[in-house]
Amino acid sequence: MQWEVVIGLETHAQLSTRSKIFSGSSTQFGAEPNTQASPVDLALPGVLPVLNRGAVERAIQFGLAVDAVIAPQSVFARKNYFYPDLPKGYQISQFEIPVVQGGKVSFILEKDGKSEVRSVQLTRAHLEEDAGKSLHEDYQGMTGIDLNRAGTPLLEIVTEPDMRSAAEAVAYAKSLHALVMWLGISDGNMQEGSFRCDANVSVRPVGQKEYGTRREVKNLNSFRFLEEAINYEVQNQIETIEDGGTIRQETRLYDPDKKETRSMRSKEDSQDYRYFPDPDLPPLVISREWVERVRATMPELPGAMRARFVRDLGLSDYDAVVLTQSKAMAAYFEAVVMKAGKDQAKPAANWLMGDIASTLNRENVEINAAPVSAVQLALLLQRIADGTISNKIAKEVFAAMWEAKAPQESLADEIIESKGLKQISDSGALEKIIDDVLSANTKSVEEFRAGKEKAFNALIGQAMKASKGKANPAQLTELLKQKLAL
Repeated sequence: MQWEVVIGLETHAQLSTRSKIFSGSSTQFGAEPNTQASPVDLALPGVLPVLNRGAVERAIQFGLAVDAVIAPQSVFARKNYFYPDLPKGYQISQFEIPVVQGGKVSFILEKDGKSEVRSVQLTRAHLEEDAGKSLHEDYQGMTGIDLNRAGTPLLEIVTEPDMRSAAEAVAYAKSLHALVMWLGISDGNMQEGSFRCDANVSVRPVGQKEYGTRREVKNLNSFRFLEEAINYEVQNQIETIEDGGTIRQETRLYDPDKKETRSMRSKEDSQDYRYFPDPDLPPLVISREWVERVRATMPELPGAMRARFVRDLGLSDYDAVVLTQSKAMAAYFEAVVMKAGKDQAKPAANWLMGDIASTLNRENVEINAAPVSAVQLALLLQRIADGTISNKIAKEVFAAMWEAKAPQESLADEIIESKGLKQISDSGALEKIIDDVLSANTKSVEEFRAGKEKAFNALIGQAMKASKGKANPAQLTELLKQKLAL
């Protein structure tokens, strides 16, 4: 039987406010346990929550960025459940009327050696407070409770069940991660818990309209864990069904050491949480004027930047999407083009998506920490454009620039000069190289004149080899054609 995978993600992005969503306590990471928990966070009798305006404005920014509806009025609710790190016995969240409704996130999916632009529809994004943290490792046979995280502002971003593979889910999550960091509404630090994903996974026979029973894998704080957990769940569910078993709706945790998920608890439905409007918080009213004030403070959004790159710089839609996957990458690209000129936009895009991207991945370095600056790359592109070096030699120069880790703007010129890498464009010198190659490769000459086009490429290759890669390719090709026509 052929199976179809159905995946939806719920992502908790910690908002970048300095204080918590309903109290003035600090949200700074790494403090001693229970030193950043106010009476509101501890749920002491008589205390009342006060909504953090900054958290609301960050939610508005996100909604605008994904083309969602910003609800003119939304409501906070109490989500009731008992857990030791939840002092109130309920979590303040949003249920029936969230602040952000709908929207979509676009991303690049690499599949079968090809790249395509995909989009995932969002159901909602709502504000809520985080719970505390249970500490198991430091206490023999006991559990410690740290309430520093209690009340930390979260934006929970929920997708439709639109994804059909772990790779697609990871690509979406990476794009969402880049977006919240682009906007500055979250630092996106997954190690510190600022960006966590819950994956809802089910399988169904191909062609079946009804969804299968889903399992939710909680608190995945790395893209690798997200992919591994989904792949395990898919395989486990298929094997269970094919062996005659049934899938039980439940919440599961991922064990990265065993690379498998395990049951945590049976999955609750919304009625189990007994949602009701929080009587201590009035409805959140967001005026059109407030939305427009927030819009005016926002950076240029990835979608608008993509359109500008296509319109003003002549890039393809694909190139524009790739270059705007992160704010740092887009800024680097724009800095290169500003220095090198608009006519170098496409070469700059090719370098960023090619040699630079592969080097960054290999060295595990982010673009904003690359040892080759945008200004240095711009000069390298100019030296290719003015014929000083070939594209092939430019790759050698770039590698030397990366290793040098030197700050001077003229680094490319210095390396070209010191290594003697200037392109040979002198006709006399090129003619001598060609004459020597033709004399040494008479068989290839005869094959070309007999109609074998591949022989011409072989001769070009020999000539480039003889010039140590420094021959001007266009001149070399033209001169060789002239020689062979004699």
